[in-house]
Amino acid sequence: MFTMQLKEVLVIGAGKSSQELLAYLIAMCGQEKWRLRVVAKAFTKPFKKEMDLVKFVSCDALNDDRIDQWIKDANIVISMLPARFHMKIASKCLMFRKHFLTASYVGKDLNSMNDEAKDKDLIFLNECGLDPGLDHMSAMKIIQQIKSKGGVIRGFDSFTGGLVTPRFDDNPWRYKLTWNPRNVVLAGQGGVAKFKQHDTLKYIPYQQIFRRTERIHIPGYGNFEGYANRDSLTYESLYDLKDISSLFRGTLRREGFCKAWNKLIMLGMTDDSYVIDDLANMTYREFTNLFLSYHPTDSVELKFQRTLGINQDDFDVIEKMTYLGLFSPQKIGLKSATPAQVLQVLVEEKWRLKKGDTDMIVMWHKFTYELKGEQRELQSSLVVEGEKGGKTAMAKTVGLPLGIATKLILKGCVKSRGVIIPTSKDIYSPILKELDLDYGLSFKEKDISHKIKIV
Repeated sequence: MFTMQLKEVLVIGAGKSSQELLAYLIAMCGQEKWRLRVVAKAFTKPFKKEMDLVKFVSCDALNDDRIDQWIKDANIVISMLPARFHMKIASKCLMFRKHFLTASYVGKDLNSMNDEAKDKDLIFLNECGLDPGLDHMSAMKIIQQIKSKGGVIRGFDSFTGGLVTPRFDDNPWRYKLTWNPRNVVLAGQGGVAKFKQHDTLKYIPYQQIFRRTERIHIPGYGNFEGYANRDSLTYESLYDLKDISSLFRGTLRREGFCKAWNKLIMLGMTDDSYVIDDLANMTYREFTNLFLSYHPTDSVELKFQRTLGINQDDFDVIEKMTYLGLFSPQKIGLKSATPAQVLQVLVEEKWRLKKGDTDMIVMWHKFTYELKGEQRELQSSLVVEGEKGGKTAMAKTVGLPLGIATKLILKGCVKSRGVIIPTSKDIYSPILKELDLDYGLSFKEKDISHKIKIV
């Protein structure tokens, strides 16, 4: 067991998005005199070797009797487990009076711990990764800057995408998996998307989300399209945007992706509500044919096009579907699965990052505001490219903010208590500064105001 003379950090989970967090914390162990314990079912090669101040434990933390003692020994606990497991760790942190960090959204159950965490002088910092995380921090920085000058924010649009670096953008979909493939397949199914445009509430059901997209241009990287996230309206109170008339948050893809993906939704291939049996001997071509009407002579390809209203000259969509393998004679090999699970097998195979490929994170904000009787607009964007050797942009942008936040908390720089997100200046300002100065992760701001006089 570690002694308690040094501040101790416990990390639970060590998946792909944890790698830059662990590298940061290991470096801090030498600089700040911390001890680090990492508990996970498995570890990647860079973190197999133990050091004097670092200990790796291979086990299922959720089912190991030692977890209570590890949390008792720690000063701060970081959960990198899937979000559904956070509550079990958070409850123990509350019991043993330990600070708790995640990169995940705050759920109702976790939020119910707010009062008790405050009473126990604890910080339960969540949403401190990429999105949610850097989106909060970068937005609040500009919002506070505009407000400090006397400006009134009228519109805020924000989009983030995990994509592939342009030089490895080599498939018709112009997309490769950089995060959980199941979440990619089920994207948009969490409920009706809600947002506000020109003082009018808008609602988009799942069947329309990939049809109603916004076109966004990032200098040096070209055009993207953004589809709506679930509920943009919650950010009106989170960011204190009382006078906002337009508020829209979404996810970025390359142009053409959403149109083709919408065809799969229309066909029913993203449905996760029922199971198809007898898939072991079924081919992907036969799977596709399940969703099409019978015809004695028409091919699956022709029925697919007719059912979805795809014109003969719409080669872009047809090419995407063919590449994905929907018409392949290859056997699926699953005993039973939902349509979404079958589709997930295909995208995991076709959209995987190849050896040597690197990923890319793109975040873009647009602020429209009034200042000194004029209408103005400011755009802010962040592009981060991964590095060869497994240093992904996703891992950097998720892990580094968490690592820096850990340092701030252990140094006593964070004043808020309870269940919080990084929207206060004492959190977002030093994180953004260190990311910029030490890692080159900087937002580029562009004032494109025409300074139109308000009459």
